[in-house]
Amino acid sequence: MGTLLESIHSPADVKRLTNAQMISLAEEIRAFLIQTLSKTGGHLGPNLGVVELTIALHAVFNTPDDKILFDVSHQAYIHKILTGRLDRFETIRQPGGLNGFMLRTESEHDCYGAGHAGTALSAALGMAVARDLAGGKEHVVAVAGDAAFTNGISFEALNNIAEQTKRLIVVLNDNEWSIDRNVGAVARYFHRVVTNEHYKHLHDKATQLIERFGGKTAAKVVRRAEEAAKSMLWPSMLFEEFGLEYYGPIDGHNIPLLVETFKFLKAQDHPVLLHILTQKGRGFQPALDGQKKFHGLGPYDPETGKTVPPGLPTYSEVFANTLTELANKDERIVAITAAMPNGTGLDLFRPHHPKRYFDVGIAEEHAVVFAAGMATRGYRPVCAIYSTFLQRAFDPIVHDVCLQKLPVLFCMDRAGLSSDDGPTHHGLFDIAYLRGIPEIVLMAPKDEDELADMMKTAFELPGPSAIRYPRGAVAGVPRKPAPQTIPIGKAEIIEDGSDIAILGLGTMLSLARELAARVRREGYSTALINPRFIKPLDRGMLDHYARRVAAFVTFEDHVKTGGFGTAVVEALDEMGASVPVVRIGWPDQFIEHGKVDQLRARYGLTVDAALAQVLPLLASRRRASLVAS
Repeated sequence: MGTLLESIHSPADVKRLTNAQMISLAEEIRAFLIQTLSKTGGHLGPNLGVVELTIALHAVFNTPDDKILFDVSHQAYIHKILTGRLDRFETIRQPGGLNGFMLRTESEHDCYGAGHAGTALSAALGMAVARDLAGGKEHVVAVAGDAAFTNGISFEALNNIAEQTKRLIVVLNDNEWSIDRNVGAVARYFHRVVTNEHYKHLHDKATQLIERFGGKTAAKVVRRAEEAAKSMLWPSMLFEEFGLEYYGPIDGHNIPLLVETFKFLKAQDHPVLLHILTQKGRGFQPALDGQKKFHGLGPYDPETGKTVPPGLPTYSEVFANTLTELANKDERIVAITAAMPNGTGLDLFRPHHPKRYFDVGIAEEHAVVFAAGMATRGYRPVCAIYSTFLQRAFDPIVHDVCLQKLPVLFCMDRAGLSSDDGPTHHGLFDIAYLRGIPEIVLMAPKDEDELADMMKTAFELPGPSAIRYPRGAVAGVPRKPAPQTIPIGKAEIIEDGSDIAILGLGTMLSLARELAARVRREGYSTALINPRFIKPLDRGMLDHYARRVAAFVTFEDHVKTGGFGTAVVEALDEMGASVPVVRIGWPDQFIEHGKVDQLRARYGLTVDAALAQVLPLLASRRRASLVAS
């Protein structure tokens, strides 16, 4: 680590640097990021692209008084480094360490936390209006990637900015990528702007003038570039129609130009948007060559960028391959993703059925309503969206899909704990937000073979359905030659027993199986059950065991509040059964980032924790039986 980086303890230290020193600092930060994240993993590519931008922001603005928001805040690593967290940076995304996103409780410099896209403009406007009402003077800066402008919330904010504040700075960080390459009309618009030949000459001139005359003159040249584009590219007027004065596009890696431009924009008395061009993965060739891979990854070789080869396939891959096989036989099947073809595995489906693959950008609500529209015309849409991102589309699921009983299948990747990403990405709420909706069938497979069976089953249903499955490698069980349908609402009885019934939902069946073995060793007869269906529940199975056992145990990778165990309790209550239910799941709180096994141990999602609650119930029944005899 170089001496410049070691000398940065707060943004005040950045402000003392010359332009040349800031340029050197940028290179030191890049080297530090590449080396450090090679051990911890993280969002390397996005952060390599915003090094100069973040340095320039902290050279000009004064956090924590001024507010800087990032959309999405996974590219705030440099911000963390420059705001006093360098000495802890090697703990990022590690248990007890720095969060991989901005976190209000972590630092006063983190004014707003976000792990989902599209929030920065609305939140920044809220802060600006609050400042205006209080008579404050601080600046508010929202940094949003071009992908964030495919999100409806961003446009809702744009529609209100000019009406509600006179001072707000929006930085459009244009690198043509979110996780995959950006798609749609907005992406084409940005491309048309930045490829206008008139810009190159004018921006080269702006860079030269910075050295001679400072920011005001350069900003005028940048403004001339935008005006020149208007005569050729009518879409360049887009932001000004919303009431934001547009500047750019400028080189987002030119620190002197950025610094002087921000100084100029600070003095404006109207909302402004600065369009900057950056290169995701800049300074690390493997990240430039593998944009999707280096968006977010685990440990890698800092010299070559190579990662450890995966062993078993992931649930995402099994989902995509199964979908491809089913689509080969059924031309009605179409696949929809919201800017996550790589994360959901649909990049494996796309080459086989390109005309039946749709990436709608970061627009989950649109994805669901779009799917509903296709379903009305006889198609069988599959919305492949992370559990945590599908939260954003709750109303369309209710209003557009389930109310109309349309056969849309929601495949919820990353259901359950998302370990290193933390609370913004944990898929711990989907059961609670889906099981209360009429008409939907909700399933969770115990392994990859059952995932394929559930997909086959879903395509034969007349109405909506959802399948939740976890991040990471599959169980490694043998696959049947072809998926088979499963009777709706029927659990799988793996082992019968009469003292206790243990239900392990989805991949939590492994813990249920271990608990069953432990209980049997204590001399009790144990039933082991794979529920398969969260909705409808197998009430026949519950009624059968409620008449026999001393207790039920439910395991789920979900919050207990409103979850699967709660559904079992509710069903038993409706049946008039008074059998106790030991629910093993996550507590009613947001769970921090960390390793899965460590977090499960901390919050009681373990066999030992379940056994400690179960044995007293079984012992009490045994004593009662002895007394009765």
